[in-house]
Amino acid sequence: MKKVLFALTILSFMNLTHTMAQELQQTIRGKVIDQDSKISLPGANVIVIDSDPLLGSSTDINGEFRIGNVPVGRVSLKISYIGYEDRIIPNILVTSGKEVLLDIEVRESLISMDEIVITAGADKSEIANEMALISARGFTVEETKRYAGSFNDPARMVSGYAGVTGDASGNNFIVVRGNSPRGIQWRLEGIEIPNPNHFSDEGATGGPINALNSEMLANSEFYSGAFAPEYGNALSGVFDMQLRKGNNEQREYSASVGILGTGLSAEGPFVKGGRASFLVNYRYSTLSILNELGVVDFDGIPKYQDLSFKINVPTKTFGTFSVFGLGGKSNILESVYDEVDEDRLLSEGDYQANMGVAGITQYWSFGTKTYLRNSVSVSQNGSGYLGYEPDSQENLIRMDEANLDKKTIKLASTLNHKVNAKHNLQLGGIYTRHNFDFYSEYFDSSEDEFVIGQNMDGDAGHYQGFISWKYRPWEDFSIVSGLHAQSTTLNSNRFIEPRVSMRWELSPRQALTAGFGIHGKLESLTNYYSIVTDDNGNTSMPNMNLDFTKARHYVVGYENKLGENLLLKMEAYYQDLYNIPVEDLSTSSYSLINQVEWFTDRKVVNEGTGKNYGLELTLERYFDNNYFFLMTASLFDSKYRAMDNIERNTAFNGNYVGNFLFGKEFEISRKLGKKKVIGFNSKVSLQGARRYTPMDIQASIEQDEAIYYESEAFSKRGDDLFMANISVVYRIDRKKTSQELKLDIQNVTNNQARLDQYYDSDTKSVEYGYQLALLPVLTYTIHF
Repeated sequence: MKKVLFALTILSFMNLTHTMAQELQQTIRGKVIDQDSKISLPGANVIVIDSDPLLGSSTDINGEFRIGNVPVGRVSLKISYIGYEDRIIPNILVTSGKEVLLDIEVRESLISMDEIVITAGADKSEIANEMALISARGFTVEETKRYAGSFNDPARMVSGYAGVTGDASGNNFIVVRGNSPRGIQWRLEGIEIPNPNHFSDEGATGGPINALNSEMLANSEFYSGAFAPEYGNALSGVFDMQLRKGNNEQREYSASVGILGTGLSAEGPFVKGGRASFLVNYRYSTLSILNELGVVDFDGIPKYQDLSFKINVPTKTFGTFSVFGLGGKSNILESVYDEVDEDRLLSEGDYQANMGVAGITQYWSFGTKTYLRNSVSVSQNGSGYLGYEPDSQENLIRMDEANLDKKTIKLASTLNHKVNAKHNLQLGGIYTRHNFDFYSEYFDSSEDEFVIGQNMDGDAGHYQGFISWKYRPWEDFSIVSGLHAQSTTLNSNRFIEPRVSMRWELSPRQALTAGFGIHGKLESLTNYYSIVTDDNGNTSMPNMNLDFTKARHYVVGYENKLGENLLLKMEAYYQDLYNIPVEDLSTSSYSLINQVEWFTDRKVVNEGTGKNYGLELTLERYFDNNYFFLMTASLFDSKYRAMDNIERNTAFNGNYVGNFLFGKEFEISRKLGKKKVIGFNSKVSLQGARRYTPMDIQASIEQDEAIYYESEAFSKRGDDLFMANISVVYRIDRKKTSQELKLDIQNVTNNQARLDQYYDSDTKSVEYGYQLALLPVLTYTIHF
């Protein structure tokens, strides 16, 4: 669907004038735990590096620490504990409006500490999941805010990573290593969830606006291939997001007003002196508010709202419980008028989408080496559309209708046992039950009749199980091996997926990595229940026996810490895709490998193949001394074969992508009780054009629908894409408040690359899609 370009709205901002009579300070506190067993570590030392006088603390019997009187600004922590590798947490942003709460995981050393001290480098991208050794990247909440053009959205942020491209039309689809965005899996609190984006179609994994506010996120992880055994039902990438815990000692609040939404958040203890806490955020479309107030008035106002929360409840006997939720609702009413006669209505469309998930997780320790992680969640996601056109008497007649709704229950359990510092075992199972109600029809003007594409309600089950074993024979060598298995009640298909990866640290600064894995993904349920009409006009659902789409991932990598804060990383990969659903016709070029959203209207069989291979390069300077930079480059090729057995480019084969990101902060004022900082961030991207299939223009006009030259599938290229984004952040810290004013501008040069081709039934013409125009987003946030 077409995206609405948001207008820059002038907002009024608060000016707090109260001046405090002391230096700004804040508290850092948290918990230190074993990375494998998750048990707390009493007696660990936590210090603020380079503080004068030295600031630090030791953890108590619960593994908790508190460091008070930390100056506002950026600090780094060092954590040390006898028998464990030291860990450094670099460049923590300390503001006056909120305490800093951290959960810090440290790894047991294989070498006796009276012989040698092992110090882990200040690697910001280091991930918490010990079972993931390759093609994995950790990211912080601050990164989602810092990267220019990300709009505080993690999905847009990762487009700066090597091997990842975004969508230039304004959507936040994620293309990883030449794969369809449908290969992405979204996870929240360790549980697979529906697509968390507003205005999203069925089967899609992206959308214009993410429903999850970055203010809610803890440090999270992104995987781009050869996943650890615990990750199933994904082909190209996994977004594993964690919600942060609310402050369990004092109430804190935030409020923000911006072009993309107006939001409020609150956190704090349920009972003063208790250990349980809550965190909640609500956001509503700013343009919708302004429209309701009569400030703006134009067609196609995007309306959306979302709510997210987390309740953390530690217990003495049954471990720690977390209750979490995320919900989003969006709709847009679009009216299209004739370009010549602007009062003549051509069509009207009412689009709606919604998603929601709520769950409970439990971390339950058994002794010092074993813990059980249990979870249960319920979710709902759906999209609907009503399309109308006026008849000869200007009465609106329904021409399209769709309502695709799915409800899901998910049960999961993982047992983790740390045998010793060398061996760690993981065993888990996941059961998913989908209940769905799908209906879709449209009016075919060439046949002068309605065509039904979906008309089914029912249920389907999905079973997954996995086992992982991590073995560290030496301090500098780790290997993870295991199996993932899955099956579905839709048919009798079963699938076992072996995985193995290794990491060999050649020196304290260099490492080699390698990984192999077989991965399978269940197709969107709507593809199974597509109603297909044959040449004789008979209808059936021929895709009920579709198997899992599958891929073999091969990855090798090299890392070199060129300096204290400088990392060079290279990865080469090959992906052998098979069991791809393709049209069951010997002359057809049609393959679901190119599908982005919605569902197929053809009979497909698992006879297609594909391949992706490429080389990725990352040079990153972590934020230090008030600046950072990130350079990434990817060269890749993405091909497929359908039933015609001709090797073709996939829709996502841009062949190359390069990014350069740079950011710097300046402290412009520091007075008693007040500090001002301004930050500048930029991102420049250049990527190869996407592919598209040429359209038979005359036939499309005659039949009033898109007719393609399918024998020339994806033979055309759009324009290569250039994108420049900038952002400016102005932050003021006072004793009890922190304010931030941010201007984030996407496509600052207003480049207009031609992306693809489509048929416009309203104007009866073939049109081109273009890169999203210059988009400024202004946001004001206050923490108190």
